Amino acid sequence: MGNRFENKVAVVTGGASGLGEATARLLVAEGGKVVVADYDATRGQAVADSLGDAARFAKCDVTVESDVAAAIDLAVDTWGRLDGAFANAGIVGVAGPIADTPMDDFDRTIAVLLRGVFVTVKHAARAMQAAGNGGSIVMTSSVAGVQGGLGPHAYSVAKTGVVGLARSAASELASSGIRVNAVAPGSIPTAMTAHVTTGNPDDLEKVTEHVARTSPLGRAGLPNDIAEAVLYFMSDGGSYVTGQTIVVDAGITSGAKMSPTWAGTRMVVARPAD
Repeated sequence: MGNRFENKVAVVTGGASGLGEATARLLVAEGGKVVVADYDATRGQAVADSLGDAARFAKCDVTVESDVAAAIDLAVDTWGRLDGAFANAGIVGVAGPIADTPMDDFDRTIAVLLRGVFVTVKHAARAMQAAGNGGSIVMTSSVAGVQGGLGPHAYSVAKTGVVGLARSAASELASSGIRVNAVAPGSIPTAMTAHVTTGNPDDLEKVTEHVARTSPLGRAGLPNDIAEAVLYFMSDGGSYVTGQTIVVDAGITSGAKMSPTWAGTRMVVARPAD
């Protein structure tokens, strides 16, 4: 157990599983308290119960503003403060050709992945500004938000919007001592990734093997890899960082696997003529 989040309080949406669960557990392991906010009451309550007195559960549909506000208020009412918020709840949403996309499905996807993040930032900022002690808000974007072709259209729109929201909210809230950042995961073996990759949300072994084969670093990322990035933003280590998106993808989007054409060619740069 460390102390990077000692005596601090955070709300984690989508905290019942995957990246949210890993983050909630890490924050508690580092000395903090968390509200596990999730649509899945059974799993969310189980996660909170497993963390003992350091956690509470809030039933939360991020498309319902009053649910998000209540989760934020639960943290303040229980522990008297709010130091961090991780706007993480998400779905894959509608997929398929853009010409065939039903707009109701598009709207639902945006409601969860972008509007839900916006309203989490809104109410976290409300609580933090009222307390006057600053704080850190982190949002989940995706590699699909920084590079095309890595996710369905609606998902990519939402995750790109999260990157913009981090910059925009950071510019407003800096004067209140509130930092706003985003983390953009690559393919991380979670139930959601397993469902997309294999059709079975419980087949984590197969999706882990698949991600490891395509990773420049030779291993699959873990939910805790993302949790560590979130903790960096929320801890004193990230106290001078705001408005940024950190990509955690083993280097996929930065071209870590150099093209064989370039990697295997010796180039000679001619000396300029005198």
